[in-house]
Amino acid sequence: MNNSEKNIFERLISGESVPFNDPDYSQIGTAVNETKKLLVKLNNEVDDKEIRKLLSQIIDQRIDESTTVFTPFFTNYGKNIKLGKNIFINHACSFLDLGGITIDDNVMIAPRVNLTSESHPISVINRKTLTVGHIHIKQNAWIGVNATIFPGVTIGENSVVAAGAVVHQDVPNNTIVGGIPAKVIKQID
Repeated sequence: MNNSEKNIFERLISGESVPFNDPDYSQIGTAVNETKKLLVKLNNEVDDKEIRKLLSQIIDQRIDESTTVFTPFFTNYGKNIKLGKNIFINHACSFLDLGGITIDDNVMIAPRVNLTSESHPISVINRKTLTVGHIHIKQNAWIGVNATIFPGVTIGENSVVAAGAVVHQDVPNNTIVGGIPAKVIKQID
């Protein structure tokens, strides 16, 4: 399948940059509006089973009963989020997932964490282009309060991202990072 045969979501998940004037760009807005309707229901729900059911609709994947998501929860698309088992996502997290977000088993995510698999070029001429990079949070990682993880970043197994950190590059396994930009603080034994 060449790029002209892929829909805009397949193009994005494969890492293609898409300018705002792309003839298919409006499909993103349509999909986002559908997701927003489901998010209104999700974020007004208190029952864990109903939250999992609604989130399953949003991400188009069954949410395991061992996974807990506190509301409010925010995403723009949802279909490119892949969740493992025994995940805890605290309240007010925001996942921009057009580039893809994978969260493996046993991950803990604190309140107000931002996972953004989307960005734009710095150049003014090209800024109205959506760029993407898949985010992967590997098993047993812990993401601290108000941390931000940028497109294309992998957080290694058993690693910790400190509160408030801004992560723009991969974090090795068994490592604690913190700061703006995030830097290695220490290795975990």
